[in-house]
Amino acid sequence: MQFDSLQTELHLDCKVKDRTKLNDFISVFKIYNAHTNLVSKNDENVLFEKHIFDSLALNLFLEKNNLQNEKLKLLDIGSGGGFPAIPVAVFFKNFEIYPLDSIAKKIGFIELAKKELMLENLHPLCMRVENFEEEKREFFDIAVSRAVAPLNIILEYALPFIKKDGWFVAYKSKNSPEEIQNAKNAMQILGGRVEDIIKYNLPLDTDYTRELVIIKKTETTPSKYPRKTQSIKKAPL
Repeated sequence: MQFDSLQTELHLDCKVKDRTKLNDFISVFKIYNAHTNLVSKNDENVLFEKHIFDSLALNLFLEKNNLQNEKLKLLDIGSGGGFPAIPVAVFFKNFEIYPLDSIAKKIGFIELAKKELMLENLHPLCMRVENFEEEKREFFDIAVSRAVAPLNIILEYALPFIKKDGWFVAYKSKNSPEEIQNAKNAMQILGGRVEDIIKYNLPLDTDYTRELVIIKKTETTPSKYPRKTQSIKKAPL
């Protein structure tokens, strides 16, 4: 029954084969998580509600902008246990998805999930985003990030690698207005603006409101960005 919420609340057509792959993903995830801590044991008990459903809320943005059937390149910065990259790869086979994380054990899991679920559109990368080669600059149509860093910091990692007129989608809590206010200078310098905020609720027993903060890439980002991580954290834009 939990998969029905993908249709009713996120407007996703959850076919039998997609449900099967999500169930397989949950099984593989729990086996790996037993020996390598990707999420806490408490979170493992609500893996669908708190992580898979949340990941697939991206469809609310895609649907609103008529992007579901486009052939797009999507970068997931700080993918961790594969959220949102893996659930999105299951549903959007027309997307080329690049989950990126600097921690080898996490990318190792994503590589395993790619093999087990036969997700040929998934291209895991074990590295820091600021170390991307030059040809990845303005390469991606969409970048996403979930629970990685405050907006003024993550924008410097993301915007340089998004095409002009592309989007950055930040998964945030309902307290995003303060982060947006603190990121105004970063957006002005890096070439972005807030275009939309999409609210939704996770299917949990308690009220758990989430937001997608949609930032449009409006200008080419100056070539000196992103700086190295130490500089970004020491002196955020």
